[in-house]
Amino acid sequence: MKNVTDRVSNPFGLSPECDRFVPGYGDANADFHVIGDHPGVHGGLETGVPFTGTAAGDRLLDALVRAGLLEAAGDAPAVDSTYFSYLHMCEAAGERLGPERTPTPASYDDMERFFDAEVRAIAAHVLFPVGERATRHVLEQYTAQAHKTQIRMDDLHGREIRGSGWLVVPIKDPAEWTETNAGTDAGDTAGSAHADRLIDALATLRATDYRRESDLGRFIAGSDPYLVR
Repeated sequence: MKNVTDRVSNPFGLSPECDRFVPGYGDANADFHVIGDHPGVHGGLETGVPFTGTAAGDRLLDALVRAGLLEAAGDAPAVDSTYFSYLHMCEAAGERLGPERTPTPASYDDMERFFDAEVRAIAAHVLFPVGERATRHVLEQYTAQAHKTQIRMDDLHGREIRGSGWLVVPIKDPAEWTETNAGTDAGDTAGSAHADRLIDALATLRATDYRRESDLGRFIAGSDPYLVR
């Protein structure tokens, strides 16, 4: 089943009860779903698009362009089979002041219904959680691997983990990516060891059959396949 919409921003019309939020953005029939934490960490409050408006977000989007998951980066990325969303799409209203104030645990719990609904509506084949919190949440909720996986992002970065209906490939937070050569500009993705490692991992992934589908054609008349997620 495919989602029928030409909207790339908030294609399902989600409307959380907060003053400002960054909705999901991308192809509603995406194969790849990139999952961040919240706008205070990964940006987008000014543009309305996840992973935009920050140097770290630019780093990630540029790497995805080089890997072929995006056609172009920028404040309105040109998407093709990729979708972006946050665990917590609202601007945080916690106790801390400043742009990086953190949502409360209760607020994360409340926003889970929006996030989970979007993950299941998109039904991408591969989930890319970005950063430790998103990785921990995805492994706990969408795989049976959390109890035997240590959340060390340097080790998990670009590594394939089989989930329950999803393939999970964690990404270390791009704000913490290291550079290949001393003195390389931190905003230069071409010099980032973590970017290069991610791009190589995505090239390997895309060269394999990453689709998480079952052929139920054997249960119906005829010889045509009937692929379901």
